[in-house]
Amino acid sequence: MIIYGKNPVNEALSDPGSGVYEVIVNKDAKSANATQIVKLAKVRGVKVSFLPREALTRLAGTSSHQGVLAMIGDFKYSDIPQILKSARDGGENLLIVILDHIEDPQNLGAIVRTADFLGAHGVVIPKDRAAAVTPSVVKASSGAVNHVPIARVVNLGRIIKDLKKDGVWIMGADADFQETIFNQSTHNLDLALVIGSEGRGLSKSVKDSCDFIVSIPRSGKVSSLNASVAAGIMLYEIVRQRGSSGNK
Repeated sequence: MIIYGKNPVNEALSDPGSGVYEVIVNKDAKSANATQIVKLAKVRGVKVSFLPREALTRLAGTSSHQGVLAMIGDFKYSDIPQILKSARDGGENLLIVILDHIEDPQNLGAIVRTADFLGAHGVVIPKDRAAAVTPSVVKASSGAVNHVPIARVVNLGRIIKDLKKDGVWIMGADADFQETIFNQSTHNLDLALVIGSEGRGLSKSVKDSCDFIVSIPRSGKVSSLNASVAAGIMLYEIVRQRGSSGNK
């Protein structure tokens, strides 16, 4: 897989497990960031090639590559038991994000970036009718996909049932629901936050399986938020509550 952009490439080079085997840089690039990436690649023993910007655009399939690409192996998805174990090994209440068929790669990347920034233990996505981890997702996440375990599952409903059996509470996000995230205490819970797809929101089967559903209170005229923005606000409130109680 080809990833592109200064931050994603730098993050991949900083992670020994990312599988970067070649970095390709615009031969006319003179920025400090490009120089740093070349130095880091050489320290890691990664091959560095220099090509015209037009060649990078053809390889990346976009002109927004910022003059640097990296060739890596296929993205390695995690699994639910690994995510649960990471939380329990750290003595923390679980916090994961389940995405109910998010289709926009930019939204997926932005949510993964926020999950990493706020310390969520993982993200769960479905295999069908949803965005997967692609170069554009890596770019949108600013390389956060290298740090946040992402599980890709066949059946969200089955995973939610299994999580509930494991003591995890399922909190769905719905813009039309009366109860708000600010009135819901979450600080002592192992929690999975479920974000619905763009336009359609939570599917009926997923909504029915939630232990509780919350919204973000609004004062303006628009009826809803972008999925990644909504996820960010809700994750921040969960982490804020946990911080005020001395838990992550």
